[in-house]
Amino acid sequence: MTTITDGQLWKPFTEEVEIAGLHLQNRLVMAPMTRRKCPQGLPTEEVAQYYARRADTLGMVITEGVYVDHPTAGTLADVPRFGVEGFKAAWAPVIDSVHAKGAKILPQLWHLGSVRRAGTPPFPDAPAMAPSGLSLSGKQIAEPASLKMIEEVVAAFGTSAKEAKEAGFDGVEIHAAHGYLVDQFLWSQTNRRDDSYGGSFANRRRFLMDIIEEIRAQVGKNYPLQVRFSQWKGGNYDASIVDSPKQLEELLDPMVSAGVDIFHPSTRRFWLPAFEGSDKTLAGWTRQITGKPTIAVGHVGVDTAFLPTASEKRNDFDLRLLAKLFEEGEFDLVAIGRALLADPRWVQKTLSGKTDQVNAYTKETEEVYF
Repeated sequence: MTTITDGQLWKPFTEEVEIAGLHLQNRLVMAPMTRRKCPQGLPTEEVAQYYARRADTLGMVITEGVYVDHPTAGTLADVPRFGVEGFKAAWAPVIDSVHAKGAKILPQLWHLGSVRRAGTPPFPDAPAMAPSGLSLSGKQIAEPASLKMIEEVVAAFGTSAKEAKEAGFDGVEIHAAHGYLVDQFLWSQTNRRDDSYGGSFANRRRFLMDIIEEIRAQVGKNYPLQVRFSQWKGGNYDASIVDSPKQLEELLDPMVSAGVDIFHPSTRRFWLPAFEGSDKTLAGWTRQITGKPTIAVGHVGVDTAFLPTASEKRNDFDLRLLAKLFEEGEFDLVAIGRALLADPRWVQKTLSGKTDQVNAYTKETEEVYF
């Protein structure tokens, strides 16, 4: 893996910046990554230490996905969840530990959609929820979501965001990526409804728009709200919800009008072009279309593909691409994921040119430095 040793190239990433009303000590973000360390849906002191060990070198921490407060949202008992008794008290040490290191912290609001099957805990009687009852592979696994259930889940996103604000989080992120519920409404392959939530692209984005508007109603105008979206889905890396900059504009512009402050377009490789005929990345197009702060993410600091297929075991890249794309105005912040799992001091070591001391990411090192 080729790395940068020239500190001048990295200087813009380490400078303080104002983003959507947040004063960030630098432009580096911890990407959300599920850790399964929250028994009964609540973080422990170990979780507070985990985030604190990384926060002093970051401007923003986005937590692992937190299930919204609805029985259909998630299935794993050790993944954090909104609406659990003691939520605020349990998260207070985590929030305080990150703030003490100078970083901001936002939870990611998450609903699995059809990825959660019916009959699974902690609410085995709750049905699986999906726009058309389809799995990501197109298999019918449930009844299409009723309008009543849609209204309930929209409300759950709103109350969960309110709970986050009351707990002391600095903002919230909607998880609308990777084939989970919100993304399932956006994607034509999983949304085959024939009502106001399906069919046209304007209808397919309605669920997300309802969530944004409900969150704004619950938290007010000045509370930072960001949206993570993606083209790819779990198990389908060639999927797309939009096929051109024009369609991307149709997705993003209404979100800006509804009050989204920051966009987090998730890609598997941050440097790849988003559409044919242009070298501009998905982050670059997002920033150009919206004029809003944008987070680039995907393969930063690692040389192993995320969930690699048989034909892509390794994908070396040059970190200098980050500096180049930033200089070209493609993004405002950069999110780092797996590299921080393997080495909490990855930022310090990399920015100071001590890359020979970095503990490289592998599945084995992922847990060593929890």
